[in-house]
Amino acid sequence: MDDGKMKIVSFTDLNAWKRGYSLAIRLYKETRTFPHDEMYGLTSQMKRSVVSVTSNIAEGFSRRSYREKAQFYHMALGSLTELQSQLMVSRDLGYISEQAYMELYEDSMVTHKLLNGLIKHTRTIIQHS
Repeated sequence: MDDGKMKIVSFTDLNAWKRGYSLAIRLYKETRTFPHDEMYGLTSQMKRSVVSVTSNIAEGFSRRSYREKAQFYHMALGSLTELQSQLMVSRDLGYISEQAYMELYEDSMVTHKLLNGLIKHTRTIIQHS
């Protein structure tokens, strides 16, 4: 019976991963314009944070235990929150425009909501195990 839901067979099928990946690509493009002296500072930290989001979702997906899955999804959420703070610093230092900040921050908030949904779903499975 087809209930209209897509079967998830890979981490790339997860909406949280898709949105996080899109955020990563946009962030990498935006940080190209950051000052050269920030290459190993804020720019590098932001890139690590955003890549950590999708990497932890991918790693969590591959785990067999739902508790481990939830742990990695929570780490992704932490990295995403870290990125949100770094975006604010970038905006306030004038490294990104207000418009770019708003677009990236909105993408991060959508990713945050999707990740929270993934965590909630995983937690429900743990509680019913």
